Amino acid sequence: MEIVYDGSMDSRAFKDVLGQTIRQLSAEDPNVIYLDADLMSCIGTCQWSAENPTRGINCGISEANMIGVACGLAATGYKPIVHTFGPFASRRVFDQVFLSAGYAKNDITVIGTDPGVCAAFNGGTHMPFEDVALYRTIPTATVVDITDVPMLVSVLRQFKDMPGVKYLRVGRKTSAQVFADGEETPVGPAIPLREGKDVCILASGIMVHEAMQAAAMLEQDGIDAAVVNVFTIKPLDTATVKWYAQQCGNIVVAENHNRIGGLYSAVCDALARECTARIDVVAVNDEYGEVGPQDYLQERFGLTAAHIRETVRNLLRS
Repeated sequence: MEIVYDGSMDSRAFKDVLGQTIRQLSAEDPNVIYLDADLMSCIGTCQWSAENPTRGINCGISEANMIGVACGLAATGYKPIVHTFGPFASRRVFDQVFLSAGYAKNDITVIGTDPGVCAAFNGGTHMPFEDVALYRTIPTATVVDITDVPMLVSVLRQFKDMPGVKYLRVGRKTSAQVFADGEETPVGPAIPLREGKDVCILASGIMVHEAMQAAAMLEQDGIDAAVVNVFTIKPLDTATVKWYAQQCGNIVVAENHNRIGGLYSAVCDALARECTARIDVVAVNDEYGEVGPQDYLQERFGLTAAHIRETVRNLLRS
């Protein structure tokens, strides 16, 4: 797998690539139906939907009903892709996803955009720090926290034909590019980005970039840090997580989510019975969100490379 990370930001916004990929999938597969909850302008599908009203359907600000429509389509052989902001794609529609999709075995893809601090000026009401925790409780669900544009394209294409409930968590703005264009990132396996012997940083989503920056800082401190991209949070790649725990003896999890129920909880579940590694976390500490620019919010909630660096140093000193 070709890793191209150099710390620079990709010029392509997630929202633009998301809209383009949905249009491409629809053109390639007549069974793909896209549904949105009045947010098509946010991911560039408005014009395409107007030109293809039977393929791109605006369900209005009625997210729970939208999930019901998607499940009905899935029951008749279609492949629905549903989009709305993260809080509405998770806590607002949880019962419908759990029962009408999961329990009833209807295959749907749910895209929740602007998760965690990525919601920025939309504020605390739109800032889901709990979406991963909710989807992790749905039996057999697949949960992915997107890292960059190539991963977004690869995962969405995989989700289209994958059975079950799939939750794709992604921002709408730009990100650092980690993988080469056209690179396939198979859902499931965690991806090592940097090797190290003293500590392993397990990161997902926007925190992958912060983890790589932190590892470079730690190198200046004489600390050799591995970085592993755990973008598939459920099902977790427990074998890789356990291997790095055994090799390094120290684990720091970094995620744009509440420390309760997300990647940190999944890693702790995997390590609790078999490994003796020390573990700490850089995540949101059981709080609600607030309004502000993303860089402020990352500092406010402790989601930066500097916070990862300090967490690693404290763990190794303990």
